[in-house]
Amino acid sequence: MFKEFKKFAMRGNVVDMAVGIIIGGAFGTIVKSLVSDVLMPPIGLLLGGVDFSDLFITLKAGSIAGPYATLAIAQKAGAVTIGYGLFLNAVISFLIVAFAVFLLIKGLNKLEREKEAPAAEATTKECAFCYSKIDIKATRCPYCTSELQR
Repeated sequence: MFKEFKKFAMRGNVVDMAVGIIIGGAFGTIVKSLVSDVLMPPIGLLLGGVDFSDLFITLKAGSIAGPYATLAIAQKAGAVTIGYGLFLNAVISFLIVAFAVFLLIKGLNKLEREKEAPAAEATTKECAFCYSKIDIKATRCPYCTSELQR
């Protein structure tokens, strides 16, 4: 049973998948930072200084009555909230990851198409008698004057 598991685990697909998951996790961290630290501050500034991570709706006040300045303060007070700003950040992160994957797949598909492209049609053939290269439309070899089959 151990040998079978080892054989399964060492297959190329499983190892490739593991590497992809690890790199995907690291990529997710980069995208999260890109969204929260690079993209959202200028967008929030354009929308009047809004910090998307602090956009929330209070459903029920906590032990300390609101209004709450930030989502963290509301949660610390025990308020029941809907953090739609965090959801917007997650949606933007997803769209960035989805676009990056799209570009990756598009590039891979282009490489596959180039690999599978048919070879250019032959313009010459070899004389069966003297083995010289001649035009593919020739009916007689210009070198040995043999008649050629079509």
